[in-house]
Amino acid sequence: MTENVFITIIHNKILMITLSGWAVAQLLKVIIGVVEERRFNFRWFIGSGGMPSSHAAGVAALATACGLQIGFDSVAFAMSASFALVTMFDAQGVRRQTGQQAEILNKILDDIYWKGKIEADRLRELIGHTPIQVFVGALLGSSLAIVLDRLWMPS
Repeated sequence: MTENVFITIIHNKILMITLSGWAVAQLLKVIIGVVEERRFNFRWFIGSGGMPSSHAAGVAALATACGLQIGFDSVAFAMSASFALVTMFDAQGVRRQTGQQAEILNKILDDIYWKGKIEADRLRELIGHTPIQVFVGALLGSSLAIVLDRLWMPS
């Protein structure tokens, strides 16, 4: 029974396209990081922030795949497109602001630390995305969904 569920999940075209959009964006983020910084950082595989937005790529791939498979007039597309818009807005809005606040707080902590008054861990600054990172991620996810939808071989 468990094997059938696993096989069913693996054959879910929309899910596999969604995960592929996210994975390709994460891989590109690692490649770009290695090229720009001339070093490898494992956190790029699992972290958030950076170019392109894997959040945007995944949700754009999901919405596009739903539209292509079920119809752009379907409830599934409306829900996934709404989810994509909220996720992308959050990635470049709220989460980006959180990262900027973390940067400022880290500067304050550095200042206090150097004066010998406090010892604290640094906050993560690369949390959200710039609008261009979200746009590129969404374009990547939608494009991958279109290509993968056409290439997908039914089992």
